Amino acid sequence: MIVEPLNRPPDATVRLPGSKSITNRAVLAAAMAEGMSTLTGALVADDTEAMVDAARALGATVERTDTTWTVTGTGGVPPVHEASIDARQAGTVARFVLAVAAASGATARVDGSDQLRSRPMAPLLDALRQLAAVVEEKGAPGHLPVLVSGPLTGRIAELPGDASSQFLSGLLLAGPLLPDGLEVQLTTALVSRPYAVMTAAVMRAFGAAADVGDRICRVAGDGYRATAYAVEPDASAASYFFAAAAITGGRVRVEGLGRGSIQGDMAFTDVLARMGASVTLLDDAVEVKGGELHGIDVDLADLSDTAPTLAVVAALADSPTRVRGIGFIRTKESDRIGAVVEELRKCGVDASEEADGFVVRPSTVQAAVIDPHDDHRLAMAFALLGLRVPGIEISDPECVAKTFPNYFEALGNLRR
Repeated sequence: MIVEPLNRPPDATVRLPGSKSITNRAVLAAAMAEGMSTLTGALVADDTEAMVDAARALGATVERTDTTWTVTGTGGVPPVHEASIDARQAGTVARFVLAVAAASGATARVDGSDQLRSRPMAPLLDALRQLAAVVEEKGAPGHLPVLVSGPLTGRIAELPGDASSQFLSGLLLAGPLLPDGLEVQLTTALVSRPYAVMTAAVMRAFGAAADVGDRICRVAGDGYRATAYAVEPDASAASYFFAAAAITGGRVRVEGLGRGSIQGDMAFTDVLARMGASVTLLDDAVEVKGGELHGIDVDLADLSDTAPTLAVVAALADSPTRVRGIGFIRTKESDRIGAVVEELRKCGVDASEEADGFVVRPSTVQAAVIDPHDDHRLAMAFALLGLRVPGIEISDPECVAKTFPNYFEALGNLRR
């Protein structure tokens, strides 16, 4: 797919799909609750379809209309003894469901795509063993496929925090199903902390008490309660549209996100403001206007999903940008450091890898065929270059279906 440059700066108001991260947490909490929950604004994408299938495999009922999902939960006691779950490419499904299934007393075989099989699981598997789960790797050690059996009879587990916050989120989501709750002791500093905080916020909405401390995280064993829950628009998806405004000198307003958002990726607007964009944050909307962009030195450990987007913005700034604190994203859907640098160089941009990030030195951006490495975030980020530069082609545009199936249609709406 070739992305055509804009013929004028955009002046647009957009409303984006629901948050993938929130949707998957809410579906799983509702599936473990007693009674019927309703979700509005939930995202329909490959990752959330995988979570819906997982919830059904664990005995929950999920019915969906265009605007409302109805989830009838199991009360944390799945009526199935053994479940087979295909997480597809979704790290949230694999890492959350393994922990929750074991805590509920079920036996679950969790597998996924070849891409997901290559991603690490060992820290979570070790923590589940500490809690007395029976864990069997059916392939390479520390990777999917995995067969896990509960119940969990332990109460305290140690977990490194510097690999992925998804491991902690999975344990937090499992905690309410343990009779005495759960304490997770982090042995290293936690990366992507806002995602764990988001997990706790969604859990609280479903009646569970969770606290995310610097090194100690605690969950009460009081179960989940059914509720009506509204899913916010996806702040990670919004980052592409904020970036589009910044690099084109236009204006983009995203509705449904604002000061009260529980999503850490909203901080991407602060990064753009540091680079020279104008940001207006309202109660229920965010507006970004482009300006002269300058390079910065920034730690993205807490909002690492926006790193590919920032790399593209940095390529169009007037001075170098250094991104650090994100060494752990090498084990995401792709090596998001090496792949980003590789694709920027294809475009004639001087970029280099560092141990925990990358450096982008702006230069004239050239036409190129971008290989997104089967990574939705690379495809969406590098498409933004095409708004400014003729001849930017995304070789595998379909990979955006993982989290944002209508991305290119939404990007095209900036032309109106």
